[in-house]
Amino acid sequence: MSRRGVAVSEAPLASAALPDGPTLRSLELQSRHCGSGVGSAELIGTWRVWQIWDKKNQQPSRASAALRALAGTLVIQRGSEAELSLINSISFGALKLCFSGPGQLRQRRPLLMFQFIKMQLLVAGQALLTLSLPLPAKGKQPFFALIATGQSATGLAWLAARGRGGGLALWVREDKGG
Repeated sequence: MSRRGVAVSEAPLASAALPDGPTLRSLELQSRHCGSGVGSAELIGTWRVWQIWDKKNQQPSRASAALRALAGTLVIQRGSEAELSLINSISFGALKLCFSGPGQLRQRRPLLMFQFIKMQLLVAGQALLTLSLPLPAKGKQPFFALIATGQSATGLAWLAARGRGGGLALWVREDKGG
């Protein structure tokens, strides 16, 4: 498989062949020099956390399994004008914790800049608690440096990015997007 001419290893991972940490780091180096070419149309959809790596660790974090068990998802939708709308959530049975707010693609790489302005605790889909969140300090806005998107040999779409804190994340698409 390839992503814009870049070979991606096909090591089996669960039911699909997804890129591993070294492959993602190689793609990241390329995206730093040439840009990833990831656009908003490729981001639209529901993304399930698959694997995360801490800033300096070569092995996937133990938190990966916990986030998968808690149904960690990132929903990216079209927002107003040039903006996107993001919802990051985890679930435990009927409980769901959601952080939501606007996002926007910036720069050549690009960066998905975002800010979560609302936190909600839902029980069986009903809001139990809703809080407004403070805006981040100037220059401290969170972002995902978009590394690559691709598709496994089994047709599973994936998205890779590095967060402001240095963690590397791999998501798989839960829906058809768009």
